[in-house]
Amino acid sequence: MNFKQFNLDPALAAAVERCGYQAPTPIQAQAIPHLLRGSDLLGLAQTGTGKTAAFVLPTLQRLLAGQQKAIRCLILTPTRELAEQIHENIGQMRGSTVLRSCTVYGGVSKHAQLKKLERGVDMVVACPGRLLDHINSGSIDLSRVEILILDEADQMFDKGFLPDIRRILKRVPARRQSMVFSATMPAEIRRLAENILTDPTTVQVDHEKPAATISHALFKVAQKRKTALLQAILQEKDMETTLVFTRTKYKAKNLARILQKAGFKATSLQGNLSQNQRKLAMDGFKSGKFNILVATDIAARGIDVTGISHVVNYDVPDTVEAYTHRTGRTGRAERNGQAFTFMTADDGRIIQIVERTLGCRMEHETVADFDCGSDLPAQPAARPTRRKGPSANAGKRRTNGQRQYKQKKSRRPRAASFDFGVASASNR
Repeated sequence: MNFKQFNLDPALAAAVERCGYQAPTPIQAQAIPHLLRGSDLLGLAQTGTGKTAAFVLPTLQRLLAGQQKAIRCLILTPTRELAEQIHENIGQMRGSTVLRSCTVYGGVSKHAQLKKLERGVDMVVACPGRLLDHINSGSIDLSRVEILILDEADQMFDKGFLPDIRRILKRVPARRQSMVFSATMPAEIRRLAENILTDPTTVQVDHEKPAATISHALFKVAQKRKTALLQAILQEKDMETTLVFTRTKYKAKNLARILQKAGFKATSLQGNLSQNQRKLAMDGFKSGKFNILVATDIAARGIDVTGISHVVNYDVPDTVEAYTHRTGRTGRAERNGQAFTFMTADDGRIIQIVERTLGCRMEHETVADFDCGSDLPAQPAARPTRRKGPSANAGKRRTNGQRQYKQKKSRRPRAASFDFGVASASNR
């Protein structure tokens, strides 16, 4: 099977060949024929399986059939990074055609976006918030939209974009082709898809499991030893391009600085950065200026770097879906990748759920001569036995003041000692 079977426009076919695409991925092979016929589609597949090309190529083909100076395709995404990724892919796949696209999202100049819109575009890739700003100010007209695409619909729901999406839907024609793509499909998103799609075709490709090209390993470690473990792994293993996920923005920024001071080529990507700073970090990571990117989950769906060799869960994610999206940044385009997860004593439950989804136990690894510390639960020492017998104040009547004093005193936290077990030599 190859892309010739889709009978794409010669300009698109030449662009596909320049992109180095050989055979369509399962999601592309199943989705593209339906989309070329104009059907609505619900696409479910894990990250790294070629979803973007699955909707971009048939969209470009359909737009070539009747060109006009108007926005005819609207693609909604949850993050700026994903919007830029889709926009770049459109630029690669449109080839020598006259079709044009632009991105619309917050955190950057609205004036620059207005200039691109005034010059005329066929496709807009947008985040819901900034798109509504343009709609309300009258700078964007969606009345001629023929194709509506929601990418990463589950994350848009998680980010609270559902009310914005409903407002946007009122501005696009009811008669249109619609597509909803997602790596996971909770009940809320299925209901949203039912409201958007008309008699859709459903294409599902192992959407709940990470790609088979990814190997998964666990490192048991105390919370306070995570940073030292990360540095030891980076020094010991051959990790060409590594994406490290943390739970908070502060931790991502701080960890990247620590790695920089230790001599690693590291940078961070997190929500407190300006759009220009985000772009510099991403461009540096893609070009090889940095081979370590420390990021929050903002990057779990917005990074399309084919050569990422390793993903490290410095902090274990809260859900299986988040684990799937994070680890899906490696093992892309049928290349092999490795996912390392740092597991503390508090992470046992979510790790069990992840392993059930994977269908196997994750391999436990260690670093030679490295002390991972201990996160054993603290055990309070036994309380001292009260001395029995009459107290000095027995038989005396307490005043109100004495009663209040005793009540306050009883609320003070009781001092307790904890047995942490035998300390290692490094902790003595």
